[in-house]
Amino acid sequence: MFRYRFLVCVLAAPVFLSAPVLLAEEKVDLSIVHRIRAEALQNSKVMDHMFYLTDVNGHRLTGSSGYKKAADWAVKQAGAYGLSNPHLEKWGPFGRGWEYERFAAHMIEPAYSPLIGFPLAWSRGTEGVVSGEPMLVVLRSTEDLEKNKGKLKGKIIMIDTPRETPQLSKALARRYTDAELDDLETAPEPGQLGFFGGRPPSGTPGGPGAQPSAMRNFEEMRNFRTRRAEFLNKEGVLAVISTGTSADGGTVFGSSGGSQDLKNPVPPPMFALTPEHYNRIVRLLEKKIPVKIEFEVKARVVEENLDSWNVIAEIPGGKKKDEIVMLGGHLDSWHGGTGATDNAAGSAVVLEVVRVLKSLNVTMDRTIRMALWSGEEEGLLGSRAYVKERFADPTKMQLTTEHGKVAGYFNLDNGTGKIRGVYLQGNDMARPIFTKWLEPFKDLGATRISIRNTGGTDHQAFDAVGIPGFQFIQEPMEYSTRTHHSNMDVYDHISKADLMQASAVMASFVYNTAMRDEMLPRKPLPKPQPERGSRGGRSGDRPSSDNPR
Repeated sequence: MFRYRFLVCVLAAPVFLSAPVLLAEEKVDLSIVHRIRAEALQNSKVMDHMFYLTDVNGHRLTGSSGYKKAADWAVKQAGAYGLSNPHLEKWGPFGRGWEYERFAAHMIEPAYSPLIGFPLAWSRGTEGVVSGEPMLVVLRSTEDLEKNKGKLKGKIIMIDTPRETPQLSKALARRYTDAELDDLETAPEPGQLGFFGGRPPSGTPGGPGAQPSAMRNFEEMRNFRTRRAEFLNKEGVLAVISTGTSADGGTVFGSSGGSQDLKNPVPPPMFALTPEHYNRIVRLLEKKIPVKIEFEVKARVVEENLDSWNVIAEIPGGKKKDEIVMLGGHLDSWHGGTGATDNAAGSAVVLEVVRVLKSLNVTMDRTIRMALWSGEEEGLLGSRAYVKERFADPTKMQLTTEHGKVAGYFNLDNGTGKIRGVYLQGNDMARPIFTKWLEPFKDLGATRISIRNTGGTDHQAFDAVGIPGFQFIQEPMEYSTRTHHSNMDVYDHISKADLMQASAVMASFVYNTAMRDEMLPRKPLPKPQPERGSRGGRSGDRPSSDNPR
């Protein structure tokens, strides 16, 4: 998931007197729901999808061969399930490519110890094995760059202050409490975070509802990172070591050290270490005890403006086949782990949903279209490019004919946790509909409906041009504490039962949307949203070494 994910409250729309009538009239075919549940819960293939996406294909950084390998597998699998026209749909340009094939780090003195870490994307590799004594040089501001000018040639520098690790008793995995779910269902007081219509462009930090200060802070961080990369190259720094936010047990949070944008410089080799190992080195340096480390990074930077691909496939509809219901999640990931909870989980569920729907052997009224996106981690780039080409350019809001044919879009990208409900994205007209759709899943814990917006993932691209786009409420599990953008984002941190439940709920939502007499209600069209910055409002190039999560 795109890191700048804010949960933003919106004012509740008036509940019209007709809402109870709509609720009473909403039709749910319980015989189909029964079949969906049975297939998803008794004959699940979702963990097979997880295995191939993570253990077999590995990480899936956009612009890498790993992403292309996984995308090709997903196309093949969609075809094996009987979907029509499974294919890779090109979009771009994305930017420079990057991948690594080796990382090794060791402390040699004062006592040998292997170091746990991984390189940061879009930074250079080393030319063979490098060794030397690191020095702590915190670089957090322009003033820090100025005062260290001319002092760092040939140095291995550690640029973060030591991070406190959590107390041993702190639980890392958790589920929502009833009180937290009650709060999610409660609209804010009138006048708080008060917007209902206008909103920042999708793909900016926090997406719809992100506050101006958050976007300014992000732009400042991105600009500083560019200046810092230029500074590091000019100084002739040998390598840069960072650490993640508070974590323990060998967890390393990190994503990019450089930028996929060809206009920005490629920094020296950069890698992140787990806080326990980073802190040990700092403590030794503070006590004036000599430290020698040895490391090697084999990384390949492709200085071309590469394209990327989304995975698209369909289940053709019947009497309303020109209308479509879309579902998706992002296939790309960062590279410290294998991108299991972020977001092979969502991709595996999407594949499971279309498998389950095909197993029903019924012709649905509307066409079902699945999409697995790339470039999400760099700012929702793949979904935004798709929406712009197919439906509308959010900067102009000139709609294509296909725009009016999209009944709705459903997204899954909040980790491995089960679905507890759905965010309405301010669309209170959908409340009575979704309430009825969730009723058959009360016994599986999916009951909650929140008026609020949730940002940072691909439903925003649809919502930004007035297409009903929704993200489900999912249990937090270890997402923020252990797996999100870390080396622990691997198969072993997936909850099989939760993904099975999510598959059943999502499949039911997609089926009901495909079979409704009417399409899902729409909010008023947003006004054109001006481009922001040289990248048109895209919020990629995230300074992860400053805040790896």
